[in-house]
Amino acid sequence: MRKLPPGSLGIPIIGQSLGLLRAMRANTAEKWLEERIKKYGPISKLSLFGKPTVFLHGHAANKFIFTSDGSAITTQQTKSIQMILGDRNLLELSGDDHRRVRNALMLFLKPESLKQYVGKMEEEIRKHLEMHWLGKQQVTVLPLMKVLTFNIICSLLFGLERGARRDKLIDCFQQMIEGMCFRNEEDEDVMTEKEILHNVMLVMIAGHDTSSVLITFILRFLANEPSIYEAVLQEQEEISQSKKSGEFLTWEDLAKMKYTWRVAMETLRIVPPVFGGFRKALKDIEYGGYLIPKGWQIFWASSMTQMDNTIYSKPTKFDPNRFEDQASVAPYCFVAFGGGTHMCPGNEFARIETLITIHYLVTRFTWKLCADNSFSRDPMPVPAQGLPVEIMPKKPL
Repeated sequence: MRKLPPGSLGIPIIGQSLGLLRAMRANTAEKWLEERIKKYGPISKLSLFGKPTVFLHGHAANKFIFTSDGSAITTQQTKSIQMILGDRNLLELSGDDHRRVRNALMLFLKPESLKQYVGKMEEEIRKHLEMHWLGKQQVTVLPLMKVLTFNIICSLLFGLERGARRDKLIDCFQQMIEGMCFRNEEDEDVMTEKEILHNVMLVMIAGHDTSSVLITFILRFLANEPSIYEAVLQEQEEISQSKKSGEFLTWEDLAKMKYTWRVAMETLRIVPPVFGGFRKALKDIEYGGYLIPKGWQIFWASSMTQMDNTIYSKPTKFDPNRFEDQASVAPYCFVAFGGGTHMCPGNEFARIETLITIHYLVTRFTWKLCADNSFSRDPMPVPAQGLPVEIMPKKPL
């Protein structure tokens, strides 16, 4: 008879949910899960958000999750996310439906399509800095980055230009985001209207939160790492000096920002925007010598492999050169963008947005942190006080 993983389901309904939520808000979730791993090993059972759950850890678990074809496990988000995003968004689909919808999204998220957006994205970033940074002595980075990424998505993906309509929409959008914390067809290449609506909301939320968090924490790390800041500045100044006054960046310029992107990757390794996720067993599954019963929830914190000292030397040290040779990073150990068929379709969009923003910030401003380096998760990382910084302009936009 196959045995269940070790562990306890805890108090009915509540289970271990409160413990995990408290740990996330105190930024000790990794430690909380490490204690489970020490006690039970990389596979254990618990109860989260009213459902019996199996927690999986390690790069083998990441591979198992990300390479699933949908016949054994399916994606499953928490109830609040399901209610807001709907049941036909990419996070809820598997198998042929997942492939079809992903292919449709990639029509405008692939590099060939994104090349034509570089100028438009840069225009939004310039306007944002003129409105919210120039003439200011202090700004709070995270809320401003959320405004920027929202405006970029509105302009590039949905053709919604600046004005009262967009300003009203961002208020509604922020209210929707607040409800998403952890709480309890005929043509195969065409999405239905319902799928279009659900995936528009998914793209907006994914592009809004993950990119804004990434850019915010890059600024924090650059403030704390002077030698890395100088290397990024040198790379960006060389590009800036090759341009005529007012001339826009090109796709070729972005390709030269190799070190800056390694800084972004190292930021994602240490402070991944997405901590983990949920799946659901569609049938009885044997994994690692244990039974995962049909209908049970599967929880994994994929990003924990990114701080594993058996995978990364001195994992707490900020070292962008880890990513100088991408092939040296073992498969399914760095999964900030997912993996396999579940690779984030918007990763190239995020890369362009991040590189252009960092280019303008380092070449036009210097900054000094006005708060400590602590942060919490709710569920995305939030730096202390939203990362207030004292800023000094260097030259005109």
